[in-house]
Amino acid sequence: MGKTRVSVVGASGYTGGEALRLLLSHPNVDVVQATSEHHIGKYVHSTHPNLRKATALKFTSMDDLANVDILFLALPHGISSRKIDYFKSKADRIIDKGSDFRLRNPGDYDKYYQFTHPRPELLAEFAYGIPELHRPEIKAAQYVAVAGCNSTATILALYPLYKQGIIHPERTVVEVKVGSSEAGSQSSEASHHPERSGCLRSYAPTGHRHIAEILQELNAADISFSATAYDSVRGILATSHVFLKNPMEDKDVWQAYREFYSGEPFIRLVKESGGIYRYPEPKILAGTNYCDIGFEIDRSSNRMVVMSAIDNLVKGASGQAVQCMNLMMGWDERMGLEFAGLHPI
Repeated sequence: MGKTRVSVVGASGYTGGEALRLLLSHPNVDVVQATSEHHIGKYVHSTHPNLRKATALKFTSMDDLANVDILFLALPHGISSRKIDYFKSKADRIIDKGSDFRLRNPGDYDKYYQFTHPRPELLAEFAYGIPELHRPEIKAAQYVAVAGCNSTATILALYPLYKQGIIHPERTVVEVKVGSSEAGSQSSEASHHPERSGCLRSYAPTGHRHIAEILQELNAADISFSATAYDSVRGILATSHVFLKNPMEDKDVWQAYREFYSGEPFIRLVKESGGIYRYPEPKILAGTNYCDIGFEIDRSSNRMVVMSAIDNLVKGASGQAVQCMNLMMGWDERMGLEFAGLHPI
């Protein structure tokens, strides 16, 4: 049986390049095309130098797509929903890493994206791409909308607590610290090195777009969410403050997480008694598809601080997309995602 033919649309950006890195080494996949409207005719490695000798592909236009088995979309917001019929004509399966099909309620696009969705009737056709929450739906789906990076880190940290009803949902406060690659490969004043280097900058103290996904997946009425940029290229650390309804011991909280995540290949529960890595740390997750989750309880107030860490380009985007592909195709979920990370780095 031949390999599954895939193409990456929008492949010159950071998440597109990460998708190529993972797919080019996937044993069951043949990468057919990588598109970029700004780099047509140039070698892929001219934009992604880490892929030198990994591929001889040149960028093509998305208007010249060949028919393949799976399309990975890594496009700016608003493009995939406008061109979805064209993409459907080119592949039986689509994995969209953008935001265009993540939300079930079309009105949420108006509220959070100031964007009237052009194809609201298609939202129900896309499974929401967090395998730990929606594995059966993803396995059966033709189309998947991969979750946002901040959403992934926050939802995975809080989902067992919300599902079991052990916290006061109306008192949840989350702050994510994010690396610069989350902003994408296009330069701006904020990414200019003298402005970005050494920064610890609050850029969305309220109103972040990913709140919509978090509310949707946690089935929550409200959540307080802030985002801060820190001086790193990759990585997200989500720090969530929640309040227990009743006093709990550490072992009880562990049991709550294990009930949902004990068999999950990419969830690691981290809470060591000593050492500098006793809580989740984005640095050691660079390049991996893991989500590390840990917690600490303040028993004087029943406040619990939950920490979760991911690589925003992998578990927060392209790695999660490959994980979804593996499920859709009936392959081992870990295939092509076995990289354990580096230490020291």
